Amino acid sequence: MPGPLLAVDAPSMMYRAFYALPKSIKGSDGKPVNALLGTANLILREVEAHKPRAVVLCFGPDAAAYRVELYSAYHAERPEVPDELAPQWADSTDFFEAFGWRVTHHDSLEADDLLGSYARLETKAGGKALLLTGDRDMFQCASKQVTVLYVSTGGKQGAEEITPADVRRRYGIDPELVPDFIALRGDPSDGLPGAKGVGEKTAAELLRQHGSLEGVLDNAIRESRAGLRTSLIEGRDELLAFKDIATLRDAGVKRPRDRRTDWKGAAKAAEARGMNRLAERLRKQA
Repeated sequence: MPGPLLAVDAPSMMYRAFYALPKSIKGSDGKPVNALLGTANLILREVEAHKPRAVVLCFGPDAAAYRVELYSAYHAERPEVPDELAPQWADSTDFFEAFGWRVTHHDSLEADDLLGSYARLETKAGGKALLLTGDRDMFQCASKQVTVLYVSTGGKQGAEEITPADVRRRYGIDPELVPDFIALRGDPSDGLPGAKGVGEKTAAELLRQHGSLEGVLDNAIRESRAGLRTSLIEGRDELLAFKDIATLRDAGVKRPRDRRTDWKGAAKAAEARGMNRLAERLRKQA
């Protein structure tokens, strides 16, 4: 039986690796390779553990234009790509394709949307998917067929497997309500403030009671807590926009064919970039 599809939130992994590993890790040209090395190690850990039928790395813009149009402060506080990371970003496609992994770029949708699209395709085809990411927004994809491999900041210990039961334990809601939950609670990393005065417990309580953000808003007039009632009624349009922002879009991707990791090609690519220890490890796998 074929293994799962492993879809990787490449920007998330590269940023985490860049900040987790020292910039003193350099290639033969004297430029840092810490983000490439760290990302490769994170993916290889999951490849060795899960034996995926294929690996696809997903890239997209930091902020989809339609999301910024919905809320101008979306991702507004995120810094520019650091100077030491930019060349590694430019080299990432050549490097990761040498591993036999597919690299997918989208012009207008974010990496999250690509991951969600691959997960839906794999599920529809009767397969299973693993989503490697550092973004908790992706918990909305957790299902019987889809496991989120969540890497916290730093990422040195590998990924935590997130199932629907884990989402319910963390947030008190089912995975499909994660966009509604984000809209109410807010998401500081994305610049979304949520509903005034609403935290995790209140967001989960409201969603369990009314079933969706729309249900919460439709029943806001009957809310007994005056401050919360006002917050929901006055913030209706903005909260619906936040849910739209947090909901993944179909990226129109095609289901990848089976393709195992090319250990020899990967070793050659690693050696060419001065990653000698990684190259030696990859040769042993070959």
